[in-house]
Amino acid sequence: MGCGNCSSGGCGTTPKGCKNNGNCGTSGCNKLEVFDWLAGMSRSAGDQYVEVRFKNTRKEYFLNSDKLSLSVGDVVAVETMPGYDVGMVSLTGELVRLQMKKNKIDPSQKSTPKVIRKATEEDINIWKEAHLLERETLVKTRQTIRELNLSMKLSDVEYQADKTRATFYYIAEQRIDFRQLIKVLADRFRVRIEMRQIGSRQEAGRVGGIGSCGRELCCSTWLTDFRTVSTSAARYQQLSINPMKLAGQCGKLKCCLNYELDSYMDAVQHFPSSKIKLKTKKGVAFHQKSDIFKGLMWYSYASAPNEFIPLKIDRVKEVIAINEKGKEVEDLLGFSHVSQQTAEPVFENVVGQDDLTRFDKDKSKKPKGKKRRNKRRDKNKPSPKPSKP
Repeated sequence: MGCGNCSSGGCGTTPKGCKNNGNCGTSGCNKLEVFDWLAGMSRSAGDQYVEVRFKNTRKEYFLNSDKLSLSVGDVVAVETMPGYDVGMVSLTGELVRLQMKKNKIDPSQKSTPKVIRKATEEDINIWKEAHLLERETLVKTRQTIRELNLSMKLSDVEYQADKTRATFYYIAEQRIDFRQLIKVLADRFRVRIEMRQIGSRQEAGRVGGIGSCGRELCCSTWLTDFRTVSTSAARYQQLSINPMKLAGQCGKLKCCLNYELDSYMDAVQHFPSSKIKLKTKKGVAFHQKSDIFKGLMWYSYASAPNEFIPLKIDRVKEVIAINEKGKEVEDLLGFSHVSQQTAEPVFENVVGQDDLTRFDKDKSKKPKGKKRRNKRRDKNKPSPKPSKP
């Protein structure tokens, strides 16, 4: 959207959607937004905490000790160590307490930071100035990392609203000794430096993007917990083990492989083992592939591996039961399942109105100009004399 609160940077232009520059608080503007399904309920006595969103996907919870009238989209100044920071209220009401319980945050802690005030015009101006420094700091820091030959990738830089601290988010496969880097950065930018290591999935959530499905990345819109994704999830779903297709923008396996995994595992339990061979008088048949949605299994003989014979699950179990009794079936074609092909409707073009070339000019006809010239020539020609009998 290009608003001041998104990862793409503040461009100062009004978006085409909600036209609120990221402060609508409904949908489309905020990363990892939460739908407040308790918004219509009356406020309880425990409604003293608010959820505040900062740059990208970073969210924290603060105590509203002064009982300020806050709503989603308000810009507030909150306590930090040291100084203060500015963020946008992303959630209020009873749902904040449930979110804190989900994230295992104890509200009874005395060290919970507080909301200082609603952000003034001066706070917002300083906040925007700090935001403009992030791009330049990111480029210069990457140059310094290359000069020091550190095996780390700097992902993002976030300045505190009062410009007293800068947080550097980086990715590294091993432990990095960045003491010299911190000294160089502190001397150059004159701020307090904080290095924070994140994973590749967290980086994809902070940067954002469009997935192969055509939608925004799940990690940047709603996904908060990153569960382990293994190649067995692809095997259960009958997917080819192709790293180029199964990997997301983070370089890891796509998180969406786990979404339907439970349904596939429940369906696979009704299928007989693919390792069992079917014995017939024609030969031994091997399993080739399965279709979980249609409940079909394809088998082929060792003598003709390219000829696939489709069988329903019940028919496969029937053949297996016969083989367990020490008998062999005559042929799998007798148990084969052939889908009935429905005849496609035929549309007859009666008047020619469905012809794509019906509006094209007929090039075989002579132009009208030539016709007129020929008519004139015929008029000027003398009429032939009648022949004598």
